[in-house]
Amino acid sequence: MRDSRHAEQFRGQGYAIVRGLFDAAEMAEIQEAARAVYAEGVRHPTSYRHKNLYFDVIDDPEGGHVMLQAHWFSWINETLDRYRRHPKVFEVLQPLLGDDIKQIANQIHWKPPGARLTGFRFHQDLRFRDKDDLGGDPFANSVTLGLAIDRSTAENGALQVVPGSHKLGYLGLSDDGGVLMKGATAEQELRKAGLDPASIVTCELEPGDAVLWSLLTVHGSGANRSARDRAFNINS
Repeated sequence: MRDSRHAEQFRGQGYAIVRGLFDAAEMAEIQEAARAVYAEGVRHPTSYRHKNLYFDVIDDPEGGHVMLQAHWFSWINETLDRYRRHPKVFEVLQPLLGDDIKQIANQIHWKPPGARLTGFRFHQDLRFRDKDDLGGDPFANSVTLGLAIDRSTAENGALQVVPGSHKLGYLGLSDDGGVLMKGATAEQELRKAGLDPASIVTCELEPGDAVLWSLLTVHGSGANRSARDRAFNINS
């Protein structure tokens, strides 16, 4: 049974890193499945949706024909469906959410090497949620778990968080009508919201490591400047 130190960090800082959630053999399965989803997505000439299955496919000015994200691919991939409901995931979430957990997001984000449009401006995920579904307390009632499929580093666009930002309420970052994905946050955007850019933590992860964050945790990521892909599985 996993200890609950991650829950203490999550409550205090708005994020937590869990090392070695899945082992090398399990990650080999997940990586193979993620490659299959990516191959299915880029077969389409442009973005594709069927009900809540979604492939975000673009022609990047530098990276070519790429897929940036997929949603609810678990309907078409048994392996990823099994891992999103894995007992190890439940062990991590149960100290924070209890025994009755509903999944509301199932995504993989890719940052293909060479693609330019792979950054995310800093934001809070509460902007994407129906607040009536959160029982009145978005911090206590929702957790996002991001699993590193590939090694995740500062160079290839690892997740960045602002510790403690979940205590500040909803700040409206990136709610200016501009593009959230495929962009970068200028430091003045953070300062205007009362955040210190020097406090940003880059969550560097090995395959199988996971990071948790909340709907109120300010986070974003840079573009992939490396020669390696960065696939990142997000379940909320």
